[in-house]
Amino acid sequence: QVQPVEFGGGLVQTGGSRKLSCKVPGGTLTNSYFGWFRQAPGKEREFVAAISWNSGSTWYNNSVKDRFILSREAASQAVYLQMDSLKPEDTAVYYCKQGMTFTQAMSLTSGDTEYWGKGTLVTVSS
Repeated sequence: QVQPVEFGGGLVQTGGSRKLSCKVPGGTLTNSYFGWFRQAPGKEREFVAAISWNSGSTWYNNSVKDRFILSREAASQAVYLQMDSLKPEDTAVYYCKQGMTFTQAMSLTSGDTEYWGKGTLVTVSS
C-alpha cells in the first residue's frame, strides 16, 4: 500500500478558507476510510474528521463540525477537507490517514492496514 500524500497547506488569515486534499498515488481508495488529524505546536495529535470512500458518510470532531467539510471525489481520486472560518487555533500540521474501518480512520493507531501521510502545515494568522 502506498502512503497518503497531503496537499494544500499554507498561510491563511483569520476568517479565511483553505482546502486540503489527500491522495494515494498508485493506491486503492475503494473500500477505504480516510481520516484527517491535526497536531498543533506543543499539543497532541487530534482527530478532525473522517469519511467512508464508498458511501461518503462523514464524522466530525465537534470543534470543527460547523466550519469544515470533508468530501471525496472519484474523478480526482482524492479526499478533500474544506476549512472555512479559520481561527488561529486551527494552526497545525494536518495529517491524512487511510484505514480499512471507520474506527481506524478516527484513531491514532498505526497498524498493517493503517497508513499515515507526512502532513501539511496550515498556519492561520491573527
